[in-house]
Amino acid sequence: MPFAPFRSRPRLAAAAVTAALAAAALSAAPASADDDELAQVHARLETPAVFDDDAGGNANADDPAIWNHPSDHDGDLVIATLKQAGLAVYDASGHEIQRIAAPAPPREGDEPGRFNNVDLIYGFRLGDRKVDLAVVSDRGRDIVRTYAIDPRAALRHGAPLTDVTDAAAPFVFSSSLDQVNDQATAYGIASWKGGDGASYAALSRRHTPRVGIVRLAATTAGKITYRHVRDVDLPSSFALPGGGTWSPCEDPGRGPQVEGMVADEEHGVLYAAQEDVGIWRIPLDGGTPKLIDRVKDFGVPAAYNAETDECEVTGPDPGAGGQHITPDAEGLTIYRKDDGEGYLLASSQGDNTFVVYDREGSNEYLGHFRVAPGTNADGSEECDGAMVTSARVGGFKNGLLVVHDGFNAPDETGPDGEVRTNTDFKFVDWKDVVDPLDLDVTPGAWDPRD
Repeated sequence: MPFAPFRSRPRLAAAAVTAALAAAALSAAPASADDDELAQVHARLETPAVFDDDAGGNANADDPAIWNHPSDHDGDLVIATLKQAGLAVYDASGHEIQRIAAPAPPREGDEPGRFNNVDLIYGFRLGDRKVDLAVVSDRGRDIVRTYAIDPRAALRHGAPLTDVTDAAAPFVFSSSLDQVNDQATAYGIASWKGGDGASYAALSRRHTPRVGIVRLAATTAGKITYRHVRDVDLPSSFALPGGGTWSPCEDPGRGPQVEGMVADEEHGVLYAAQEDVGIWRIPLDGGTPKLIDRVKDFGVPAAYNAETDECEVTGPDPGAGGQHITPDAEGLTIYRKDDGEGYLLASSQGDNTFVVYDREGSNEYLGHFRVAPGTNADGSEECDGAMVTSARVGGFKNGLLVVHDGFNAPDETGPDGEVRTNTDFKFVDWKDVVDPLDLDVTPGAWDPRD
């Protein structure tokens, strides 16, 4: 089956959503927490634009991961997915220093590799050495791909990533090559070190509410494979206050999927953003998941219209939605302070903002902000992936937030006069986020290798 061009999932028709949410606002008792002031922050720099067409190598920016060099911040990196164009590696000044292509289809008519999300594992035992790894969800081939990071190459701004994926690594969810081509495959990814010292990754399954857990393992040949541990199936249908149930509107045959995820080993939880539902807190030990925040239109009844390819509202809003996230709920990341303190950040993709929660306790809402256009770079729109760190990165002594920009400016047109899909990543100094939101800056209080 040939690769299908990207098409957005169906959305609630804009006018109907506006009317439904307005009606809910009139009847809801509490004032919205989003009545607080939206902070405006600006990126200090951005990576080069990439283009999702043949001329641009079908590159579409999506998800970043920030890697800290063990001894010299001049070697710090940002590793990012470009979907069908594979991986890009940037130095801490946003310059691209390496590009890794996604694999070609194994057979004629099969799907090519498509790198969706990326995360990091520090200190993985590979033979007689410990290596840091970039772990990638290959959505096109339904495989976890792993890349060893060479600190010496990173410091000289060479090509620091080497593929160490076992050629016999199994499919994450599929049972055959033909099923891989249906593309209900590995989508989002989050990784962590377990209390047993082993390395794990959670992978969401595209078009379904399933999250699979795998354990990484080294082979005798010096490569990395993995084995399935368990699955977590999140709900597709939800009880509403006052009775009745609700399911988010999707394309026929598809369920409410998860993409953005982040693991918090210290608190023993995985946070997962179910795009049309909200943010889940999933215990790593196999306990019951808890929905900690809902998207604003949670519970709004809607039906898919095949003629318009939209979800159209079919009834009144029951007022069951949250106050902070305009769907999709997307990229999740944690600002880690000492002693398990810090912040959980989420991309509220539908209104181009980011929401900040307390990392501890009941994940109290703390504020929201937008990465707005500034003098050094344009803003971030329709952000998929993001990563924040409290550690110093290059010249960012206060910590760094890297966010995806789904509509990079300025526009560029191709030879046919059409606007090219133009995306990149923005680098935001963490201090620029905390000042208007009265959060903390704790440089050096957390070490990713500790």
